[in-house]
Amino acid sequence: MYKEINPAVFACVSFPFLFGVMFGDMGHGFLLFVAGLLLVLFNEKLKGTAMEGAGQARYLIFLMGIFAFYNGLIYNECFAIPLDIFGSCYSAVPFYSVGINSSARYNRTSFDCVYPIGVDPVWALSTNYLTFTNNMKMKIAVILGVS
Repeated sequence: MYKEINPAVFACVSFPFLFGVMFGDMGHGFLLFVAGLLLVLFNEKLKGTAMEGAGQARYLIFLMGIFAFYNGLIYNECFAIPLDIFGSCYSAVPFYSVGINSSARYNRTSFDCVYPIGVDPVWALSTNYLTFTNNMKMKIAVILGVS
């Protein structure tokens, strides 16, 4: 015996978590969760079928679904559509000026307003929403993965 720590337990939890950080979608995460749950519950019935190989990864798929759903809640996304679960700290007020057909100005509703969890949904109205969310997801995944 080498008396070393087995890294398999850490890897079995950290991989699905990092997957959830990069994927981060409540809708798709829920579908993965349900698929993993069905694989866990009906594993014995899958023996000898074409789905037997998926039964070996049942707990991995289950955890990937849980973490993807959780991070989708943090990112406020469901099937790649931004959600407005808790409201926003900003209100979008349309305004018109010379040279601009239509645009919006974002007024803070209150200076002691703190968004309770995740990303404020007002980002969905910005022109750089996709760039912002993709950069945020990948940077968080790299920081967590390295640490």
